[in-house]
Amino acid sequence: MEEKTLYTLIIFSENVAGLLNQITSVFTRRQINIESLNVSASSIEGLHRYTITCFCDKDTIRKMVGQIEKKIGVVRAQCFTSDDIFIQETALFKVSTPKMLEHREISKIIRIHSAKIVEVNPTYAIVTKDGMTEEILSLFNSLMQWDCVLQYVRSGAIAITKNKRELLDEYLAERKERYEA
Repeated sequence: MEEKTLYTLIIFSENVAGLLNQITSVFTRRQINIESLNVSASSIEGLHRYTITCFCDKDTIRKMVGQIEKKIGVVRAQCFTSDDIFIQETALFKVSTPKMLEHREISKIIRIHSAKIVEVNPTYAIVTKDGMTEEILSLFNSLMQWDCVLQYVRSGAIAITKNKRELLDEYLAERKERYEA
């Protein structure tokens, strides 16, 4: 059996109602769990960008990309491994201010992990951390040892390719030429 790898899918689509459901159903039918999902407007006007991470094998991910690209409204779907992209997440922590004042080590942990305190009031402090999943989880685990975390949330992964060129621009230009010919 082939080893499962973390793949990141980057999908560009038109803003079509129900498309997210159609895309996630491709994962559900193959019983592939989505590790993270982020959807936002892209740098190209009128197109949205989906960033989806999942663990699966090479053959399955290729088939899924093909199925997703066939969906009406999908402009382009591609999959990448961690070698091909730069990936990052953001986390927010609500930390007890009284515990931070009582235990100075908590502030030291925040600094060591290159996190930032962005708001402080008598009840809580808001801490933000950008980075790889492992870095964020390391901070979370360190803070949990002090029983000071009141709330915690982590964004889905966002990713950008390491290519020097934006391949979607080239793809759209080629597609336009084909339709005009």
